[in-house]
Formats: sequence, structure tokens, C-alpha cells
Amino acid sequence: MSWRGSVVIQLTRLNGNPIALNSDLIKFVENAPDTVITLINGEKVIVRETSAEVIHRIVEFRRAVLAGLPSWSGSDLNSAALNPQGAHPARSPEAFRRG
Repeated sequence: MSWRGSVVIQLTRLNGNPIALNSDLIKFVENAPDTVITLINGEKVIVRETSAEVIHRIVEFRRAVLAGLPSWSGSDLNSAALNPQGAHPARSPEAFRRG
């Protein structure tokens, strides 16, 4: 499966199964006491990650996209979001800002 152009973050359901959520469809994230993600269509997803971790993944993923990585095609988007220059190690931060 290609992740090119994808807007998903990878999380873990309570039963341990991985789930990829479209971060643009998340309405809000709450602790109740488990982490409950409510999507804009009203569907609720319960995950193992804390609300802070979910928010961090969303923010870092969007930073990576804004840094110019829409062509990244690895299997772990979260690690790419946390290390956006890993896909282009020769490019400086200034080169990323220029595009």
C-alpha cells in the first residue's frame, strides 16, 4: 500500500490492532479515562495512546507535510513526521523553507 499523499496517523486500538486514522476527520480527542477520538461523522475510536500523544502525532505529521514531504512513501508516517529531514538528509532546514 502506498502512503503517498496520505493524511493518516497510525495509532493502536485497545485490543492491540493498529489503525490508521485520517487526521483531517478528527473532531476532538478526550480522556474518558481511555483516549476517545471523535470523528466529524460522530464515530468514536478508542486508542491506547494518550490524548497528548495523539495530538503530538497530528501536529508533527502536519509539520512534515508543510515542510514539503508530500512525496514521502515509507511505511511509518509517524517516524517520518518526527524526523522530516530523514527523507532528504542532504537538504538543510533552509532548503525546506524555500521549497
